[in-house]
Amino acid sequence: MDRETAEPQVTELPGERGRRVVDFHHERAAPSTYVYEFVWDPSAPAIGPFCTDVDGNVLMDFTGHVGAMPLGYNNPKVLDPLAEFDVVDPLKIAGQDFYLPATSVLDDAGLPGPADLMERLTSISGQYDMDTVFLSNSGAEAVENALKISYDHTHGKYAITCEGAFHGRTLGTLSLNRSKEIYRREFPEIASVQDMPYCSDRNCSPETCDCGFFFDETSSLRKMVGDGGYVNPEEVAALVMEPIQGEGGYRFPSDAFMNEIASITEKYDIPLVVDEVQSGLGRTGEWWGSDHYAIEPDVIASAKSARVGATISREEVFPEEKSRLSSTWGAGDIIASAQGVFTIDAIEEYDLLDNAAERGRQMKELLRDATLDGVVDVRGKGLMLAVEFESENLRDAVQEEAFSRGFLIMGCGKRTMRLLPPLDVTAREIGLGAELFAESVRAV
Repeated sequence: MDRETAEPQVTELPGERGRRVVDFHHERAAPSTYVYEFVWDPSAPAIGPFCTDVDGNVLMDFTGHVGAMPLGYNNPKVLDPLAEFDVVDPLKIAGQDFYLPATSVLDDAGLPGPADLMERLTSISGQYDMDTVFLSNSGAEAVENALKISYDHTHGKYAITCEGAFHGRTLGTLSLNRSKEIYRREFPEIASVQDMPYCSDRNCSPETCDCGFFFDETSSLRKMVGDGGYVNPEEVAALVMEPIQGEGGYRFPSDAFMNEIASITEKYDIPLVVDEVQSGLGRTGEWWGSDHYAIEPDVIASAKSARVGATISREEVFPEEKSRLSSTWGAGDIIASAQGVFTIDAIEEYDLLDNAAERGRQMKELLRDATLDGVVDVRGKGLMLAVEFESENLRDAVQEEAFSRGFLIMGCGKRTMRLLPPLDVTAREIGLGAELFAESVRAV
């Protein structure tokens, strides 16, 4: 497949072979989200945003596997370094009990290991003086461990979350979710979780705010923890937030909102935990979504693009006792650690932060200039992009129409579509994606 000329080519979706696989899968699989009846063929041609399904259809994927595919399919920037090494068995070891070689120490180490990945993660988090990492398997685990170290470090009893938040599906992270009630219904929760509004207007000021965060010359957070508030700030273990909300609808906060968060967390010494599972690792044109704002995170929860779960902070925030934190397999995935290292190295070597910023601007300009009926907003930072529609039904119909054209995109929030092209997406690919998107809207 030639990336410079590839385009979607579809006949029937799903085709006969794909339908058989989907039906077989659901014979034993528990119900889950399953956005598309699309069966990727890993043995068929695929490159960048283009992939082939088991029926030979070629599709263009702007879902980024929900942000977990930062460089697209079969990217040589990652595959070429991996190809130098023979695959071994086991590919996963008890990585909190045993060690793997580190290329930062041993010239003949071969593949980069977990220690190399942790070194890379702290190097791109140095602006926050972070020097310590705990590796796990998923984003939910990264947030869970961020909570654990915050409670351990502060001995506080309260956690503060935001309306519209999504932090995972484990019982601890569910307690922080405020996006859809189905995530939490009838499940037990952590006690003493407070919530506050999340900014819904990226251009608002305290005077023009209508989301409820600012009011009467104060803010809901300041009213909660400030002088005379109803929560003692010394008892707050963490304020947990997404710098840019993902599942909640790709909401990009205003500078005024983030300035207030920064001011209050600094004044009252409230630990700030940022969930960068979707917004991190270059997706927004900066290493972290937090880098766009005035906030100073104390803990970063990362995953998806990092290829592993990672809780990043300062040494003094982590417990000193052995076994206070542990995960048998968390630091022991040989291939995932190497992929994480090669991904970070590729972003640096090929200036992909700049590419994400430039291509993101291109996509927003193209979609805004298209003046599409039913579209009420086009927004984004870097290649974390969103299109908001007048209604959920319209959004869903556009998604289905795009699929029929071989263009994979995904909804979030109540009526928003998210677009997550590879960080090395080209101007041609952005143009093609914008054209397919516009055609789909007009067809609906």
